[in-house]
Amino acid sequence: MTTTAHTRPAHGTTARGYGSPGRHPRCHCTPCRKARNRHQKQLRLNHELGRSPFTDPAKAQAHLRELHQTMGWDTLAAATGIWFSNLVQIYNGQRTKIRHETEAKILAVAIPTKGDPGQYIDATGSTRRLQALACAGHSYAAICQAAGTCTNRVISIANGRQPTIRRDLADRIAAAYERLAFNPAPKNKHTTRTRNVARAKGWRDPQWWEDYGHIDDPAFDPEAADRVLNFHERAKLRREEIEHLAWCGDSPEQIFTRLGGEVSISTVRQIVQEWRTGVKRDRKQAAA
Repeated sequence: MTTTAHTRPAHGTTARGYGSPGRHPRCHCTPCRKARNRHQKQLRLNHELGRSPFTDPAKAQAHLRELHQTMGWDTLAAATGIWFSNLVQIYNGQRTKIRHETEAKILAVAIPTKGDPGQYIDATGSTRRLQALACAGHSYAAICQAAGTCTNRVISIANGRQPTIRRDLADRIAAAYERLAFNPAPKNKHTTRTRNVARAKGWRDPQWWEDYGHIDDPAFDPEAADRVLNFHERAKLRREEIEHLAWCGDSPEQIFTRLGGEVSISTVRQIVQEWRTGVKRDRKQAAA
């Protein structure tokens, strides 16, 4: 983590008047001397009136934690004019008191509507999106081209080796997912190999996440969600997946291959036929 470079305060300010031990000497010009005298007079007055120059950091800490959801430390340090180390100590609750000026600087920063591109965020959503695209047969090369990043990074994120990533990369991965998730992947050996490896690892495809949601929720457990499905719920999801693949233009044989033999080819053909005609088979009559 790098810290933001600070320039010296302007003449006539308390900070320039007192200087910084070990960094900058105090300034003896007339404006700085007046600022220093004014500050000392205010300190004496506060002391006589029983006013403390410090306040409880709880309010500033709460606001700082809200800001840090969308702003990185470098951006926060530049916006508040407070050293990075001080911000971290307030954020982590290591300060029992802070100055009123420090609180005012933190509270003066408005929460941005758009996140800081350079901020590191949880990679769960990005990992699941990359896994889903691989499960749908999109090669890592195609995903990299759509997301504007390199193959090694995509593979590392998809395999869960990066717990956090920068927000701008997460946004590019999300945009690539929106473009590719429900578009059929090209039919070639790379597509088949990518899909087979993804399914062998137990990754979920885009349709699975479309059904369940929570793709960005780290607390959501896909395996637990699968375990609570009964036979009829699994059948319903499979039917919806087959109908979606048919809508994308896949033949029954291609759908059967994509599902990895989880349902019979005859069932796939029947569901596709029912979807095309809009007429469902009477299973009781067929059984009789």
